[in-house]
Formats: sequence, C-alpha cells, structure tokens
Amino acid sequence: MPPEKFSVGLVQMSAGSVPEQNLRHAMEMVREATGRGAQIVCLPELFQTQYFCQREDAVLFDLAEPIPGPTTAKLAELVKQLHIVLIASLFEKRAAGVYHNTAVVFDSDGTLRGIYRKMHIPDDPLYYEKFYFTPGDLGFRAFDTSVGRVGTLVCWDQWYPEGARLTALQGAQVLFYPTAIGWHPSEKGEFGKAQHDAWRTIQRAHAIANGVYVAVVNRVGFETGNIRGKSAAGAGLEFWGGSFLGDPFGRVTAEASHNREEILIGDVDVKLLEETRRNWPFLRDRRIDAYAPITNRLID
Repeated sequence: MPPEKFSVGLVQMSAGSVPEQNLRHAMEMVREATGRGAQIVCLPELFQTQYFCQREDAVLFDLAEPIPGPTTAKLAELVKQLHIVLIASLFEKRAAGVYHNTAVVFDSDGTLRGIYRKMHIPDDPLYYEKFYFTPGDLGFRAFDTSVGRVGTLVCWDQWYPEGARLTALQGAQVLFYPTAIGWHPSEKGEFGKAQHDAWRTIQRAHAIANGVYVAVVNRVGFETGNIRGKSAAGAGLEFWGGSFLGDPFGRVTAEASHNREEILIGDVDVKLLEETRRNWPFLRDRRIDAYAPITNRLID
C-alpha cells in the first residue's frame, strides 16, 4: 500500500557547458535530497545541458539519446541504490529526425515506470523548441509508483489547465513540472516581477482547481546555451529558479530562491488531498455534458 504521507525533493540546479558533469552533479544532488528524507525526487527540464534551445543548430540533435539508453541506465542504477522514485527530463531520440522533450519516471526498484512526452512546444525568442522537439503523442499520463500516483508535465505545459485537469482526472496526487523558464535580461526590469507572478499563480490555480499538489522544479542561473564552449549569439537568459511545492488549497509550502541552487524538501499528505476535495468538490460538480466545445480552437 502506498503511504498516506511522503516527502518530495525538488532539485533546483544550474547547468554548466559539459553534459557529463551536469549529469554527475544532478546525481549528487539526488543523493543529497534522499539523505534529507526525500522519497520522490524531481530534476529540472533538460538538466544535462545548458538550455540549448536559445538557437537553432542541427548539430545539437547529437545531444539526444534513446530511451532506454545510456542516461536512463545510470539513473536506474542510482534509483535502485537509493530506493527512491525519480523524475528526470531528457532529450529523447525516438528515430532519425524525430526527437522529443521527455520526462521519465523511475520507480524505487529502478524500473522505468513510464515516460511522458511534452505536449505543448513553445516557439518564442530564445525558446526555439519547435525546431528540436516533436509534440508528444502519448497524451497526458499518470503513473503508479511506490509512494503514490503521480503525473508529470513539462514547462510550457504548466500554462494549460487542460493538461493539469486531464492528468488529475487519472488519479495523480501530485503534478510534477520540470521547468526551464527565465527572464530576458532586457525585459526583467519592466516585466520580470509580473512574469514570475503569473507563472507561480497559474500553477497554484491548477492545484486548487484539481485538488492536487503541484511540484515545480526550475533551473537557476544565467545561461547562453553554452555546450562544450559554443554559445548562442543572443543576450542569454536568466533562469529565475523559484521552485516550489503547492498543496491542494494552493498554499505554497516550500519555495526556493531566485539566485542559487537549492534542494527543497516538502511533504505530500494524501489525507489533506481528500479533505480538500470534500470541501471544494470541483471534480464532483463539473458539467461534463457541457464541455464538448473545449475541443474547438475558437468558438466563433
């Protein structure tokens, strides 16, 4: 039986220019999180490299690897040693010319419990993800693990209530959001506070609307997309950190800084989830007979 309470570890980390060093650093932080009591740990989006989508460069497809593959083998061995659940975000090579931004979920025995392929792919200045990633084709998913049933979405997915709702309807108790989001240096002064507040607010709203926990794991630090000494030509991005755990009432129970690496540890109480849904029965009162038009792009 899954426990009624379990501890979540959120690894807010920065990335250097050498992927192998980033992987080793991430694994060290996972060990540290486990030592502090975490039973399920989540890493940021594409944690093995600096955020390379700041430019369009076909050579960077060489960073991708199959799943299962070399990195999943190393992570599975780590999970078996630590006996934890782990969520990690990888650049997946599915076939020649078909690549995904994919979250993998390992159970505490090292089993690859499942994968989630990022559904919503952005295309904004310095976030040129449509060049690299094919949209996910597995839909929204929840996974049974030794600690409980969890769902994972990825970064741009976090702005869409439909993804959160469809994952929660499958029984996910926690929505994990591995993330890479930051400020454009030229915009931070004017828009930075509002951008961060909107990001934090929308995810707290997912927790409230669905009666679930949300666990948001961002990277931190200034990056130019440096991969082995080659950077993007632009001004770079300042990733704002701010990783947090929110409860089913939308309260932020743990939150990281904007400017340093941190490991957040927070608790998930399944009884609180049940209690909150009894008092705010949004899922009960949904008018599923009236929502068919949601599948239209617009209602003209």
